Parts: sequence; C-alpha cells; structure tokens
Amino acid sequence: MIRFLVSLMIFILPVPAMTAERMAGGRAVEVTPIVTGLDAPWAIGFLPDGGVLITEVDGRLLLLEDEKVREVPGVPKVWDSGQGGLLDVMVPRDFATSREIFLSYSKPMTGGAGTALGVGRLVDGRLEGFRDLFVMGNGSRKGQHFGSRIVEAPDGTIFLTVGERGEGALAQDLSRANGSVIRINRDGSIPADNPFLDQPGALHAIWSYGHRNPQGAALDGQGRLWINEHGPQGGDEINLVKKGANYGWPLTTYGENYGGGRFAPTTLDGTEPPAHQWTPSIAPSGYTIHSGKLFPELKDAHLIGSLKFDYIAVMAPDLSRETRWQWPETGRVRDVVEAPDGAIWFLSVIDGAAYRVTPGP
Repeated sequence: MIRFLVSLMIFILPVPAMTAERMAGGRAVEVTPIVTGLDAPWAIGFLPDGGVLITEVDGRLLLLEDEKVREVPGVPKVWDSGQGGLLDVMVPRDFATSREIFLSYSKPMTGGAGTALGVGRLVDGRLEGFRDLFVMGNGSRKGQHFGSRIVEAPDGTIFLTVGERGEGALAQDLSRANGSVIRINRDGSIPADNPFLDQPGALHAIWSYGHRNPQGAALDGQGRLWINEHGPQGGDEINLVKKGANYGWPLTTYGENYGGGRFAPTTLDGTEPPAHQWTPSIAPSGYTIHSGKLFPELKDAHLIGSLKFDYIAVMAPDLSRETRWQWPETGRVRDVVEAPDGAIWFLSVIDGAAYRVTPGP
C-alpha cells in the first residue's frame, strides 16, 4: 500500500505505509493505513472499478484511484461551521451505468444552514451537473445535529437521516424535516407509499421521526434500515427504523438534559423503544452490518464507530453482546464501511486517516 500525505491541498507519495498486526475478538487482524493527512474526514464510498471516495468536512471530495489521490471538482458549496460541512457520500448500485454520486451536506440558506441531499455524475474525475434532491425548509445558525447519512434502499429509493439541529421539539413536528428519516425517489420525488402523504400539513418526505442526531445508517441482510443516534449525556441509541414510527425524542430518552434534569427513560405510548442504548454515551457515528465476506464470524454483526471512546463497537446480530476493537488507530472513528471485498474500512478523525482491516496471517 502507498501512504499519502496532504500539504496545501497537494497529495504526495513518500514511503510505503506500515501494516500493524492487531487482535480483534480473539483473532489477528492487519490494520493498514491507506490514506493519511486527511482534514476531518467524514465518509467513505466505494466505486465498482476499485476507486474510493472520501469526504472532508471543509468541502472536499477526494478520489483514491490507481494509488493516487486527487480532489474532485464540482461539489456544492457547504456551510463549514460546527458539525456542518460536506458529510456523507453514497455510491448507488447502478453507478457503472448511471455514474451518479449522492452527497449530503450542510447547505447555506436564509437563517443559517440546513441538511441537504444532492446528486451529480462522476465523469473523468469531476462531479458534473450536481443538483439538490432534498433540502430542509428552514435554516438554523446552530452548528450541531445535521445527521446526514445516506442509504440506498433495496427498492432503489433513498433514505437520508436528518438531525433536529439542536431544536428538540421540532423532532415531533411533522411539518418539519428536523429529527427525521427522509425517504425520496432517485429523482427527488416522493414515493407513493410514504406514510404521511394523507396527513394535512405533514412533510411528505418523512419516513420516521422523533430522532435526535442519527450519524450512522445501514441495511441488514433482510434489507431493513438501522440507524444509530446521539443521545444527550447518555442514551445513545440503535434503532430499527419502521415506516411512520415515532422514536420519541425529546419526549423520552435514557440520557440527561444538558444543564440538569432527566427525561423519561421509558417507552411512551405511540413511540418506539431503542433496540439498544448506551449510557454513558459513546458518541456513535458510522455504521455497517457485515455480510460475513472475508470475516465469516462477523456475519450480520453491527459495526459502529465511537467518537468519544475511540473504538469500533462490534455488536452481535441480536445486539446482546458488544466487543470493542480498540487500537492506536481508532481515534474518534467517524465512519465504518464494508468494502466490496469484505474488508472493513474506517476513518479516524484524530489521525486524519482511512484504515483498512483484513484478517491477519
């Protein structure tokens, strides 16, 4: 592997990277740095020809291809403030023919910024014709809780997680996108089976609501959508997302309010309980449910990054057990992704690096 360093937006090729041998769940694994020198990396996407896309919060989309890294022009202008910026990247299943790349980002707008989802075509190393598919209707100058993971559903529709932007009550307001999972068609239109089409005043793109700040999303082997989300001083959650369901924020949570005061750590009528919760918070971000390819023992396991405690949580398929993969490289894990070959890639914010995990010798 080649190690890449960035200096003044130019990537250079120095010495080969060193692969570290580590232990994970009782077996040896190799952890290899693939790209270093990144500035606040947020997400990874894999192209079918072997290329790798990486987003940086400041607005850069990078393409690793043929052992070289270059910046991809044509990305939208982002609101680079607080937790905002260029966020997730999603490569759809038909990329080989459509060339489409989906990006989520904090879009500058009247009143500050809001979460947006758009698409462009990757042609000859540039993103062409980028256009928005979904944009929050109201901006906020608050710098937190954009959510922003993108998942392509088995039927080709697109899920987008949206944080409540620090306005908890809005997560219960169906006229606003805050604190919701959005579902749209590839062209930005609303699917005919979305749950709130017939409810007066409701935002038709909403699939589920009552979320706080979902920064991880993944499909399982049955095609079901799972998300993880940040709680307030505890109560970080894993949720199995159901059509039309209310996940309770801010009416109920296992966390504590900033400045004092507990919420109701119980399931209220009309709300869905978490499938799993962490107290104290681990600050979850990134999510993959492993296919078992390359790591048969991880089939259907949930892998989630911890920004707070610097590890990857490896959860049993039924979420009953947690193993922690923690090494010097796992500093503030922002994204965890299964590559097409079954290898596990993760982004370390502390190191500013993308790492690849494979079985050891």
